[in-house]
Amino acid sequence: MHPALPHLKTIEQRLLWLSHWMIHNANHIRPNPDGIKVGGHQASSASMVSIMTALYFSALRPEDRVAVKPHAAPVFHAMQYLMGNQTREKMENFRGFGGVQSYPSRTKDIDDVDFSTGSVGLGVGITALASMVQDFIAAKDWGSGTRLGRMVALAGDAELDEGNIYEVLQEGWKNGLRNTWWIIDYNRQSLDGIVREGLFGRIEKVFDAFGWDVVKVKYGALQRAAFEEPGGDALRAWIDACPNQEYSALTYMGGAVWRQRLLDDLGDQGAVTALIEGRDDAELAALMENLGGNCVETMAEAFAAIDHDRPVCFLAYTVKGWGTPIAGHKDNHGGLMTKAQMTDWQTHMGVPEGREWDPFATVADVPALQAFLGQVPFFAHGPRRYAEAPLAVPAVALDASREISTQMAFGKIMDALARGDSELAARIMTTSPDVTGTTGLGPWVNRRKLFAREAQADAFIEHRIPSTAKWNFAPEGQHLELGIAEMNLFLLLGAAGLAHSLWGKRVIPVGTVYDPFVCRGLDALNYACYQDARFMIAGTPSGVTLAPEGGAHQSISTPLIGMSQDGLAAFEPAFADELAVIMEWAFGYLQREGEGDPDERTWLRDETGGSVYLRLSTKPLEQPGKRADDDFRQGAIDGAYWLRKPGPNCSVVIAYQGAVADEAIAAAGMIGEVRRDAGVLAVTSADRLNAGWTAAQRERARGNPAALSHIEQLLRDLPAHCTLVTVIDGHPATLAWLGAVAGHRTVPHGVEHFGQTGTIGDLSRHFRIDRRAIVNSIDGLTAGRKAALMAVTPG
Repeated sequence: MHPALPHLKTIEQRLLWLSHWMIHNANHIRPNPDGIKVGGHQASSASMVSIMTALYFSALRPEDRVAVKPHAAPVFHAMQYLMGNQTREKMENFRGFGGVQSYPSRTKDIDDVDFSTGSVGLGVGITALASMVQDFIAAKDWGSGTRLGRMVALAGDAELDEGNIYEVLQEGWKNGLRNTWWIIDYNRQSLDGIVREGLFGRIEKVFDAFGWDVVKVKYGALQRAAFEEPGGDALRAWIDACPNQEYSALTYMGGAVWRQRLLDDLGDQGAVTALIEGRDDAELAALMENLGGNCVETMAEAFAAIDHDRPVCFLAYTVKGWGTPIAGHKDNHGGLMTKAQMTDWQTHMGVPEGREWDPFATVADVPALQAFLGQVPFFAHGPRRYAEAPLAVPAVALDASREISTQMAFGKIMDALARGDSELAARIMTTSPDVTGTTGLGPWVNRRKLFAREAQADAFIEHRIPSTAKWNFAPEGQHLELGIAEMNLFLLLGAAGLAHSLWGKRVIPVGTVYDPFVCRGLDALNYACYQDARFMIAGTPSGVTLAPEGGAHQSISTPLIGMSQDGLAAFEPAFADELAVIMEWAFGYLQREGEGDPDERTWLRDETGGSVYLRLSTKPLEQPGKRADDDFRQGAIDGAYWLRKPGPNCSVVIAYQGAVADEAIAAAGMIGEVRRDAGVLAVTSADRLNAGWTAAQRERARGNPAALSHIEQLLRDLPAHCTLVTVIDGHPATLAWLGAVAGHRTVPHGVEHFGQTGTIGDLSRHFRIDRRAIVNSIDGLTAGRKAALMAVTPG
């Protein structure tokens, strides 16, 4: 018997009660002004309680990291409450404003959350990518060594329907994954039904194919003991043959029905009949529901038996709703115990009325349990959030040629960093989903190598075959190459972007991806931002400027994604010097963790820091020449600056973002003789302009009339009759809102429909984002005004 078993059983029952009472309180006791169900997943929590008790209080060490099954969040919060890391006030306000979160959150919960979870499958996947980041850090000479921990995911069996999990399995195999545990709560029930028979037999083969050990934890200690009794073989054979749906239904109906069914199926077989009849209904139900995942002793033994670093999948058989009145019912995923059921269950659990929130309400020897809890290794050193001082950012300069694209400029900047010896460059980890060379990272990789735990030579170099790419793998390498799976890209960026907090070693993750395929990894991008991971992502090439590739490869909506995604500052520079200024600022921004007081110059909360998205292009542009003025540099960071300042009688401003700069500038030249006061506004970040504008409006609503955002300051001197003509190689709504800043009429140009193949010129004309279309819009304004005037003027 496991030496800590008595304490583990006590903890298990305490967590079962506290998690369920928290949910019951939120749904049936706490005032509910909305009148709708609060929810909380009682049954999904119950099936995990034994697993989590054995894991946290027996197996884990402080260096281990866990992604908790989203629907087991109540058990996690109850565990932290038991350990003194969570407050009763927040527990009572579960799923309420300011209370413990529906699903574990690094940024919104006060308890010690390693990885936020919520969107199922992503928490599972990030643990494998985190293990790869851990190996990356451990291979470097960055001061004191990184103590390797296990990256653990607690997952529901229905999560295995998520495709990103299998993408992660393949990536893990390619990178020699280790120190990763996935623990599957195999309760065979999902939201809408019962898991298909035999499904995991196939899934097990998938895990085996990718080098994982699969540990089945099917029978609990009571069942294994019963199997040793006369007739036990027959009982085991019956359990193995019973369909999932039937087992669930019998569990819900209880001991008497279990007895009848077993006797009917097994008949009068002497020994097995005696085995069944030797137990009363309650004992028989306890036996049949004592699956491995519902037995804390069995789970502790299974975890303790692992003595290697190979990846392990534990298949823990459980009963959904175990230990509660709703155990086994097919509707219990979102179901709740009624008030009557909870009253009866409270009596069954032995919790005195009025002590429902007492962590030790049913504990016979509180000092002994507290002494045990004080020695649990995982909690021994308190919260496991680390920090490392920000790295100094070297000057980012670029001697641009007369014509260069922002993608090429990005590659040159990264190459310049690679040639330097700054500490920041040494901490950069680049990654890309099989588009490294075509997104500008080739020179960086040639200098800084690819990462692998063991060195691998480039056969092309050995055989003296000419190639621009040097694919040398080494432990000191700084590029982690991924397969074509954008979900893995953003999960890796998310894991690496938490390195300073998880391992106390700061990593500067820089990823590249074809801009249209940002959308393929959007769930994982949102997930990474939600837990405040810090990274830089370059989406390139972008827009219809990727003309020959056709509509499927031409991004339209990504500028709007950049604007709407919290935790991500989005930029789309047109010129190389803008990109250099932005990247230098961004490397510092990634490392900031201030309080978030807004900067009254822009009303942006830059001190909080965040991640950065660069939307880049392969379209080469003639560069504007050397610029070093403060207005340009600060404007590029703040989101916009005047490329051509408007005069006092300005009637038209052309505002552009990104690679259409040449068309906007040419259009301004074409109208220059007629409209000498026309202005040209270079927008580098509609995202930051919009965020500052809305923040300033909120500040004015609070009673500060002097609050002005950067875009308001830029536009405030324009005459009321001035028209804004906006243009972007993306959705026109990205800039169309500019007219609302000061009430100016706005004519937006952009791309609203799928593209097609052709030259850049063909598509620019087709979508009316070329110079002639801009001029025609401006000419149309004059014609429209004349027509309106004639309509209201007699004769």
